[in-house]
Amino acid sequence: MARQRISFTRPNDEWLNAQVDNQEYFSKSELVKDLIRQAKYQPLQIDWIRAKLEKSENSGFTKEGKEQILAQSYSPLNE
Repeated sequence: MARQRISFTRPNDEWLNAQVDNQEYFSKSELVKDLIRQAKYQPLQIDWIRAKLEKSENSGFTKEGKEQILAQSYSPLNE
């Protein structure tokens, strides 16, 4: 495994330390590895959601477009 040395801005370092202090992760290294894994799989998740939206849209289940469905999915987060 290749070892790397990286630097973080103060706010990012404080956030990383808080995750470790809260025992969410054993170390900052473990947390960074998990964030990288999440970033790698995020496009797959987005493609899966997009395919589900398109299938629903094309099935006649709804007359709303992708943009409308997506906007509705965000609306509870903004309330």
